[in-house]
Amino acid sequence: MKKIQSILITAYAVDPYKGSEDGTGWNICKQLARRNKVIVITRKNNREAIEKYMKSYPDNIYSNMRFAYFDLPNWAMSWKKKIGERGYVLYFQLWQIVLPLYIWRHNFHFDIIHNLNFHSDSHTHFLWVFGKATVWGPIGHHPAVPEKFLKEYGKGALVKDRLYAVVKWMMKNLNPFYRLALKKTDLIFVINSSINKHIKADPKKVVVLPAVAADWPLVTKRDSKKFRILSIGRFVPMKGFDIAIKSFVKFYNGLNANYKELTELVLVGKGEQEGYFKELVKLYKVEHCVRFVSWVDKEEVTELYSNSKIFLFPSHEGAGMVIPEAMSHGLPIVCFDNVGPGELANNAALKIPYMNYSEVITSFSKALTQLFFDKSKYKELSSNSLYNYYQNFTWERKGQIIQRAYRNYLP
Repeated sequence: MKKIQSILITAYAVDPYKGSEDGTGWNICKQLARRNKVIVITRKNNREAIEKYMKSYPDNIYSNMRFAYFDLPNWAMSWKKKIGERGYVLYFQLWQIVLPLYIWRHNFHFDIIHNLNFHSDSHTHFLWVFGKATVWGPIGHHPAVPEKFLKEYGKGALVKDRLYAVVKWMMKNLNPFYRLALKKTDLIFVINSSINKHIKADPKKVVVLPAVAADWPLVTKRDSKKFRILSIGRFVPMKGFDIAIKSFVKFYNGLNANYKELTELVLVGKGEQEGYFKELVKLYKVEHCVRFVSWVDKEEVTELYSNSKIFLFPSHEGAGMVIPEAMSHGLPIVCFDNVGPGELANNAALKIPYMNYSEVITSFSKALTQLFFDKSKYKELSSNSLYNYYQNFTWERKGQIIQRAYRNYLP
């Protein structure tokens, strides 16, 4: 394409102090600003964090970044709060619908327009109306959690998961504007290799770009006294913490007394299933070697990573921000062999195939045992972990991939 002068990025979530959607919004915008002028349109509630960060951490790159803040009227925000947990879904879609009017009104000048986040495959955008080179994503898709892994949480969890899947299907397949956006968009980034099976875009315009990355210090020295197994995430059924706890218990009970003294499981997070997970720990009488930690700041999380030996993550999701974080610390990973954590971890993980529930627990337990005793395998996965991180999961690397795709795919 012709020389890029300016990129207009719409990013609903941008916060340099946070991870997930917010962190992706900040870091991708910053990386693109290394080579281009960027205009970022985001929510007004992100302004304080953005301006505080830019003041606290000066950088010449900010001269290439301009932020504009757009929200729907107060009545829409009030309506969003009344609906509850899923109110943000409808608010975000309405935000996307009105956004072109805001852009027209402010007469922004740009060569490329990029709808960056949310990373959902079920919410359409309308930025193609400007007739400029249009980019979408990275967009993601969480596969349905297999039914046998939801039974532990009761019938309500299964109904909720399947209802959510039906709503997403309807938003993609019954909304004519969704198909139109796929047709009119010139370049679509997807977070894993399975996404295009669900969105059915022209494969010629699709590029796989995991939305996750990390900027963490290299840690080469660990606390050798403890064999600490770490797991981080929201305490919800999709993350599979029941498997983490039960497989750890099976692994732990197979150790002799001396090894048991050196071993612990640390679960970092919070969420609706926290009470259930703590009851599981009591049921198996392992309170002395399983520790729960609420969400902590980046410095404390860094310390947890650096003093852990294995990252245990039996999540069913389609991504996993914590995977590159763990790899940046050289941690071997134990996860499912799936398109989410399994695909991200690549050869840095012992990956467990989907089987029946008891077989999965046994297989995860055996993986932990192998890494406990097999020093050669541990060293191999640790080395692969660091290599994968530097090759694929720094934010600088993400910026390079996006910039190259702009050049190769856009008219």
